[in-house]
Amino acid sequence: MKTRNLITAIALSALTLGVASCTTKQQAMSDLQQFTYELRDNGASYGISEWKDAGDRFVKIRKRISKFEDKYTADEKTRIGKMEGQCAGYVAKGLKEKVKAVGGELKGILQGITEGMYD
Repeated sequence: MKTRNLITAIALSALTLGVASCTTKQQAMSDLQQFTYELRDNGASYGISEWKDAGDRFVKIRKRISKFEDKYTADEKTRIGKMEGQCAGYVAKGLKEKVKAVGGELKGILQGITEGMYD
């Protein structure tokens, strides 16, 4: 009876490990998808510290994905690449908005200085 319990325990452990590795692989993709949505929905309002945090988060997600690089199918790799491209686009869009905002502020500062000089 003990041998049967041992075999059952080993079989369950192997099954659990197999499911866990698949889940982790899929979880990394899911995390990238959620991150992509986060940038799409909120990136325009990010400040400098939020962009830094987003960069750190992307690096962590990318490291997890790279651990399973040889386990992803060609279609999954294509989806990962597409999401990474979307992230890059959202970052560029968000930073472009920040540059516009700062540019407008700088323009106002220069106008204020100029007006102050000739008052």
